[in-house]
Amino acid sequence: MAGSAVALALFVAGVATVASARDDTADAKQPGAAAAAVRVPGPDSADAGFARDMAVHHQQAVEMSFIVRDRTQDEEVRRFAYDIANTQANQRGMLLGWLDLWELPKVAAGQEPMGWMTPHGGHGTHGDHGMDGMDGMGDAGGSHGAFTSHDGALMPGMATRTELDRLRKASGKQAEILFLQLMTDHHKGGVAMAHGCAELCTVKAGQRLARGMVEAQQSELDAMAQMLAARGAKPRS
Repeated sequence: MAGSAVALALFVAGVATVASARDDTADAKQPGAAAAAVRVPGPDSADAGFARDMAVHHQQAVEMSFIVRDRTQDEEVRRFAYDIANTQANQRGMLLGWLDLWELPKVAAGQEPMGWMTPHGGHGTHGDHGMDGMDGMGDAGGSHGAFTSHDGALMPGMATRTELDRLRKASGKQAEILFLQLMTDHHKGGVAMAHGCAELCTVKAGQRLARGMVEAQQSELDAMAQMLAARGAKPRS
């Protein structure tokens, strides 16, 4: 059953990526697409903030996935980790590519991570939306989705340096459980950020990618819950 859930999660992730690409192709055929293509979001926009933050968030998911592939021989977990690494590395390339296309910096000096999701970041009262359900994850919380980085965890759901060291030292079933728990938290943070972009971003391609991330990562969350249960464990509270 767990194997079937993993296969379904990988299928959904692939469908979301292909659907986004097809939508982009369809848009290019519509009148006025050329004019829309040259519209560039500002450096303080939700589009730019999401691209920067999610690229960093994805990079850690890729790192954790490669770590666990070296710490276990379980083919189910290794395949699952490889798919996450492959999908999120590709999406990270897209996000950084957009920043290059928009001629915007990949690192914004003076801007806090997640600032684009907060009301005081210039996006009105909707800034809280993507942070629903994030209270209690690391140092996330506050009425405006404020997040204080801790031990290398720059955004909600990200593992700390200490947790990554634990993963590097674990092996076998212990490594599998820790990876699945850390990646569950990571996906929850990513889903919250993607919800925020789906609501606040203005570039259609970014909105589509964000919605695809929500769908794919939610499917993977369900699969990871089943994989943890099969190993006598569950997501962290």
